Amino acid sequence: MTAPYVQQRFMSGFAAGPGTNKVPSFADYTKERSNDSSRAFTYFMLGASGAVLTTAAQSTVHGFLTNLSASADVLAMATTEMDLSTIPVGKTVTIKWRGKPVFVKHRTQEEIDDANGVNLKSLPDPQDDASRVQIPEWMVVVGICTHLGCVPTTDSGDYGGWYCPCHGSHYDVSGRIRKGPAPLNMEIPEYVIEGDKLTIG
Repeated sequence: MTAPYVQQRFMSGFAAGPGTNKVPSFADYTKERSNDSSRAFTYFMLGASGAVLTTAAQSTVHGFLTNLSASADVLAMATTEMDLSTIPVGKTVTIKWRGKPVFVKHRTQEEIDDANGVNLKSLPDPQDDASRVQIPEWMVVVGICTHLGCVPTTDSGDYGGWYCPCHGSHYDVSGRIRKGPAPLNMEIPEYVIEGDKLTIG
């Protein structure tokens, strides 16, 4: 009679055979670490990750703002100075400020009187002459047409001020639009006159 086959078992935590209730043990595979130490490690990793992300964000913002800041040559052109005594009465000089042309006109008394005698209701962009000057004989305007950004010609046009040949805008000696497609008067920059010294910007 042949002896029954007996299965040889080695060290195992698994139950075998029908009707067994033994639960497998994974004790040999679990970490020998307390809950407190595991939690501390998790907090450490979160804190370290936050520090790295904060540093990266600061570096990115700093680089962005540095690129936006004005270059040295732009800062140097932030203000422009001129000796007004070099401009004869009735003449206009063009200077450069922040990459833009600026017209400085030494107006005659007749031009001042004409500018003050204009009926404001007839102007497309009503402004009195006194609000556009600091000293009546000196007219300082940004030399750019308010229509499409062209540079008008000096001492020309139907009103003796400036004329933009591109589309036919006429400005008077106060830099106000009098005729043509330009919707607004020429811009007045920030400036200060101290004696014969003009400082723009």
